[in-house]
Amino acid sequence: MKFWINGTPSLTLRLTISIGAGISLLLLSFGWLIERSINNHFVDQDVDELNAARKSIESTIKLVAAGESIEFLKNRFASAISGHHNAEFLVADTNGTVIYATPGGNLTRLLTDIPPTRVIDDNTVSLWTSNGQTYRSAVFEAISPTSQIQSPLKIALATEIDFHLHYLESFHAYLRWLTILACLIAIVTTWLAVHQGHAPIRRISRQINAITSEQLHLRLETQGVPSELMPLAAAFNNMIDRLEDGFQRLSNFSGDIAHELRTPITNLMTQTQVALSKARTATEYREILYSGLEEYERMTKMVSDMLFLAKADNQLIEPELTDIYLVNELLELADFFEAWSEARQVAIVVAGNKEITVTADRAMLRRALSNLISNAVRYTPAGNSVQAVVQTDKDGVTVSITNPGPTIPPEHLGHLFKRFYRPDPSRRRNGEGAGLGLAIVKSIVQAHGGKIKATSTNGVTVFQIRFNTVDPHPYQHTTD
Repeated sequence: MKFWINGTPSLTLRLTISIGAGISLLLLSFGWLIERSINNHFVDQDVDELNAARKSIESTIKLVAAGESIEFLKNRFASAISGHHNAEFLVADTNGTVIYATPGGNLTRLLTDIPPTRVIDDNTVSLWTSNGQTYRSAVFEAISPTSQIQSPLKIALATEIDFHLHYLESFHAYLRWLTILACLIAIVTTWLAVHQGHAPIRRISRQINAITSEQLHLRLETQGVPSELMPLAAAFNNMIDRLEDGFQRLSNFSGDIAHELRTPITNLMTQTQVALSKARTATEYREILYSGLEEYERMTKMVSDMLFLAKADNQLIEPELTDIYLVNELLELADFFEAWSEARQVAIVVAGNKEITVTADRAMLRRALSNLISNAVRYTPAGNSVQAVVQTDKDGVTVSITNPGPTIPPEHLGHLFKRFYRPDPSRRRNGEGAGLGLAIVKSIVQAHGGKIKATSTNGVTVFQIRFNTVDPHPYQHTTD
């Protein structure tokens, strides 16, 4: 168990210290309260003792007749507190002359050290030390019962409390060691509880360490995970899902690139080998070079498309935003594809309000719309038309490219915008491109804060682009 990691205290150590400190403070406070309660109890006992002795003394004074002698008064004082073994008192007149003092006591200094009080309670008694002994004491006054002594009488009253102090001292030492032991037990128990409580975290750490790039199929076990760690485990599993998907896509992407590049390279090698097999005329060499040029152009376009998608993935596309009239752009693209579409006997129909605009990069938007229209024309049967419609509402603008043709199965619709994906593998390498067109369309639309979706039912396929005219949010991008 490591308590320090790279100079930083571990979570177990932090919790143990904080909880242990709290428990220790609680135990110390509890011990202090107990000690204070016992001390207050002894003080109350001493006060009761002093009040009982005072009452006996005052009763004795009241029973003395006015004409009695001082000697008679002394004799009565001698038996006044006979039942109070720890109590001592001293009686003096107004001039400080001692009339009576309990044997062995030396309370004369009390008369000058402590002022007289009318009530003996916790607040008026005082601690007083004489001859190595400690007393709880008080001074009060009484009316002289005889005319031979001037009033008032000053009476110093004290009770010895060494026994109480010795008990409190031993109890304090016992309580101190008991508190230290309880604190140690609390700290050890806290550490064990925290260590055991962190067992699910250690188990999750072991499972995470087992996940490598070759074992991305592994997931954290959520069964038996504490509720506090359940969101963490779920979030980690979701992250691994995304990583596994990304690795799989990257692996597929690499395989697709190799497949797409292999064909033109093979064609170039074959043509070169054929050209070198025997002497050729200048016209034959020119035809071979033209054929090779077509393959080079195809590879150049593929590389350019992949670079564009790489920039889109890393949010490096910086659209040059301007207001664009969508209907006019679609009409210009319809004119651009007119010769090709007429050759395929396909019409391109544009509809919508010519005043509808969006804020976008003209070249990028034209590229996206061009890809969609060319795809639509390619798969539209002869004698039919491609519909390009622009609509608007309070939330944004929608561009729909609709064409009749073969229905795309539902299982393929969710993958159309992936790179190198074709619903029909037989169309690969028949001059229809590398399968990056729709991926580029999606990247362009997302770079402008828009969304694109495809639907295909009953022989009609629709690609719909949605732009937010209030806040286009350029530069945003999310992966498939």
